[in-house]
Amino acid sequence: MRAVQLTELAAPLELRELPTPDPRDGEVLVRVAGCGVCHTDVGFWREGVPTRAPLPLTLGHEISGTVVAAAPSHAHLVGRDVIVPAVIPCGACDLCRRGRGNVCRGQLMPGNDMDGGFADYVRVPGRGLCVVEDPGGLDLAELAVVADAVTTPYQAVLRSGLTEGDLAIVVGVGGVGTHCVQIASAFGARVVAIDVDFRRLESVRDFGAGRTLDSSLIDFKDLRSEVREAARSWGCAEHSWKIFECSGHSDGQLTAYGLLTHASTLVVVGFTLAKVELRLSNLMAYDAAVLGSWGCSPELYPEALAMVTEGRISLRPFVEIHPLSSGPDVLRDAAEHRLGKRPILVPRSN
Repeated sequence: MRAVQLTELAAPLELRELPTPDPRDGEVLVRVAGCGVCHTDVGFWREGVPTRAPLPLTLGHEISGTVVAAAPSHAHLVGRDVIVPAVIPCGACDLCRRGRGNVCRGQLMPGNDMDGGFADYVRVPGRGLCVVEDPGGLDLAELAVVADAVTTPYQAVLRSGLTEGDLAIVVGVGGVGTHCVQIASAFGARVVAIDVDFRRLESVRDFGAGRTLDSSLIDFKDLRSEVREAARSWGCAEHSWKIFECSGHSDGQLTAYGLLTHASTLVVVGFTLAKVELRLSNLMAYDAAVLGSWGCSPELYPEALAMVTEGRISLRPFVEIHPLSSGPDVLRDAAEHRLGKRPILVPRSN
């Protein structure tokens, strides 16, 4: 089989020929339909974020495909179309029993703890797979992004306690933020989208963003005033805002934190190694909360998938298909911000 592998930090990614693995006890072999390219992959390759498995390693954690072989314990999955969770918990530890399997200390992440989905086939644990009964008119390859770009903000929105009529502010409307806007809107919130890229802002105008603000064009004081005015015009409260930091950039984090107000909640979804300086006393003064949200528990995947297949979240306008053979070039273009949509690598030979 073919696989796009990271052989050493910052070195060119390589499309390599590898043996197709056999599933071991508790595992399945998935013929990959598609695997989305996430900024996390770029982080492993170019930004010094360490992988937990040694190199060489096949990257990719947004995987959809078909189970073609399985250990006896998961034989019932053979022939089923599935989405592979980006974070696969052990299912047995104390965190898993408490419903926090997304931070299970024995979790496995494709493309990090083990070879991932930038390949013709991927071997993964059979537990936690999300079976696709009806793709809702979408290609199975397109559903790959459900594994992270949809489920990650879905969990974040649930964690925030967002309800109908709330003001939701999404900072950063890239691959994850785009779907955060749609999910918040589908939950009945009025949504302000903030980014520094006018193309991204334009892309979400018809998909849930009632107001878009380019933070590169106005200073923060005016930005905050614009958000307040949007809240007033929609009849939203001037307190209890739900803020989602999806940019994974220090400037975005500062913007999101600065928008905190009384009884508001900030959920940090994006990741960066950069540090920021904050006045934590704002949390006390506003009686506000800041939460982190890592990945998504597999138990929530069917709910998030249903939002897609029932048409409450749109994928097709925000993704683009590329052949697996172009994987190294696509990752380079993603790292250099040359792509307007979330790329999905597809082994066309399948």
